[in-house]
Amino acid sequence: MKIIDILRSGKRTVSFEFFPPKDDIGFWDLYKTIEALQPLGPSYVSVTYGAGGGTRRKTVDLVKRIKSDLGLEAMAHLTCVGATRDQIQGVLEELRAGGIDNVLALRGDPPKGETAFVPTAGGFRYASELVEFIRGRYGFSIGAACYPEKHPEAPDPESDLDNLKRKVDAGADFLITQLFFDNADFFRFRDRATQAGIGTPVVAGLMPILGLGQIKRFTGMCGARIPAELLVKMEAVEDDPEAVRQIGVIHATRQCEELIRGGVAGIHFYTLNRSTATRAIFQQIRGLLG
Repeated sequence: MKIIDILRSGKRTVSFEFFPPKDDIGFWDLYKTIEALQPLGPSYVSVTYGAGGGTRRKTVDLVKRIKSDLGLEAMAHLTCVGATRDQIQGVLEELRAGGIDNVLALRGDPPKGETAFVPTAGGFRYASELVEFIRGRYGFSIGAACYPEKHPEAPDPESDLDNLKRKVDAGADFLITQLFFDNADFFRFRDRATQAGIGTPVVAGLMPILGLGQIKRFTGMCGARIPAELLVKMEAVEDDPEAVRQIGVIHATRQCEELIRGGVAGIHFYTLNRSTATRAIFQQIRGLLG
């Protein structure tokens, strides 16, 4: 089933994101995590592509297996990094043959050790070019990324919104946000996108905080902001990992509740391949999902 069809039906989506593990042991651990979340009935799950596109083969294999073996709708991430048009077309052909209906089209981050994105010869420079390529050749439902606090490389929010409009005009039919911790940032962004003529459904991407050091690294890379009040709470108990996790779960749960009341199209959990926090949050918000 195509994700855009679920969103157009008016049903609020709840989805989970995973990343391909490095080895067979990690793969089976991840599979157990996905199985643990399966009873929650997610609208879909997604699998990332890895920095530099290095997990391309694993991503394709995993989404196919999730759909065929577990019966869950699956979305494959696809980036421009380290691949020519022909190579990307080969991935898309395999996804289509495997019964996958959904793709998240991204420019992607530079490979490890590099600080700037460099287009591959014969490849794509921007996510909008990738979206256009997919839309012109395939019937996938295409998602794209958006940034409530702007992309780290964008000079200002207006430029970032212009870039987003190009992705939507190229054929992206739903959007998933970068992680954020202040819902006011999301609602302001959604209003600005609407004013710019972007009517595409916007799914909120949330990352339950599992560790203070870890979340500081993530926000440092993606440009997201940890609200001062939340940061103070976590730093007060940073020597107690379980206390930090509990604060993170409570905060994410309250975010979900407010987002649902605010009419969010869907919630996408960045799970970091773990199930406990996501399950706890889901159980708290289940009654609000309708």
